[in-house]
Amino acid sequence: MRGLWALAALLGASGVVAQDFPVDAAQPVQAVAPAKAKPSTADTADQAPIAPSPVARTPAAVISPTMDAVAVTPVPVLAEGAETTPLSLLGQSVRPGTRAELRWASGQSFDGTVVTTPVIVVHGSTVGPRICLTAAVHGDELNGIEIIRRLMNELDPVEMSGTVIGVPIVNFLGYARGSRYLPDRRDLNRYFPGSTTGSAASRIAHSFFNEVAVNCQALVDFHTGSFDRKNLPQVRGDLRIPAVLEFSRGFGAPAVLHSPGARGMLRRAAVEAGIPAITFEVGSPMRLEPAEIDHAVQALHTLLHKMGMTRSFRMWAEPQALFYSAKWVRSDAGGMLFSEVNLGDRVRVGQRLGKVVDPVQNSERAIVSPVQGKLIGMALNQIVLPGFATYHIGVQTDEQQMIEAAANDPNNAEAAAAAGDESPDIEDGDAVPIESARDDEDGER
Repeated sequence: MRGLWALAALLGASGVVAQDFPVDAAQPVQAVAPAKAKPSTADTADQAPIAPSPVARTPAAVISPTMDAVAVTPVPVLAEGAETTPLSLLGQSVRPGTRAELRWASGQSFDGTVVTTPVIVVHGSTVGPRICLTAAVHGDELNGIEIIRRLMNELDPVEMSGTVIGVPIVNFLGYARGSRYLPDRRDLNRYFPGSTTGSAASRIAHSFFNEVAVNCQALVDFHTGSFDRKNLPQVRGDLRIPAVLEFSRGFGAPAVLHSPGARGMLRRAAVEAGIPAITFEVGSPMRLEPAEIDHAVQALHTLLHKMGMTRSFRMWAEPQALFYSAKWVRSDAGGMLFSEVNLGDRVRVGQRLGKVVDPVQNSERAIVSPVQGKLIGMALNQIVLPGFATYHIGVQTDEQQMIEAAANDPNNAEAAAAAGDESPDIEDGDAVPIESARDDEDGER
């Protein structure tokens, strides 16, 4: 028994996140640790919730056509105000009502020096959920680093219930180089849960997953757009899974996009291990964007409040937008991209989104929208090649339609998985087999 808290205590039976923790100490349920994760197929070339309502008495089955079924099992709901116990993590003990900065060994440099990265723990004085926040799995995605740092500094462990574990920089080797990738040019977010005998990426993934991630009861992984693209603040998760769907409701205003995620991604590995997890996309790489950072910090405060972990938060003025499907619009010509729309704009079929100017031939070609929807991601003005993903349009729907579509259309769900949290070069169903993508050394993925 790890002493894990019930994710089942996070949401109300109606599907609306509860404002306060209902207490039912008379209904204990045996805790079950997350299922042991299967090694990733990431190394074949080398070697290869929020969960059901607190008033629900039976766990929801996690059914996905793309993964083995995972049972999300509630653990006991303890009496309100009960004192928690010390948290054991990374070989250290954190007392209730305190914060601590631990260190996780994230790999080795070329000279053999062990590289460590901070793991910040805010351990509340009373029992509650345990949530993990991760960022910079891609080393050039900076917004998430500041989001986690700021939130952790704002939390008061004495007044808080439960525990928040923040890892601002997972890929420290990439961060130190200003690179999306590890020094071996591999994408760390294609290797979870990793293995002990594979590539450097797989070994780092295995270490993080087993030393940190498996201690989570829910996980939020922060990312940004890739390769000079910017994303509207949005939550992405496999909404076919009830626990993930419920978790996505807790963030307030940010848009929610259905996306199962590619194999090897941290959040997909977490879900397959029985841990509800989402990706939180916000902004663009290699930049610190204050407005986007503020938006995400507010979303986290909203989440923690609705989980019953904190008492105060700022209400959102706007509702949450839901997108089951999304499409990347690609340029058919090479040249200089000039956008005529802004992130968050609503667009219609046939609307001109921008143009690509060829300075050599002194010509230009328009890019038009093939669908009606909302612009949730876009490329920054830059030099592009034919086939470059320029505009990401989400097709908005209501929640019931989205749930039904996700449950009944596994093929579209798999296309959504390619609509990538991390790489628009494998979006819209272009995904290559994981084995062939693993060791692509040209930086395309």
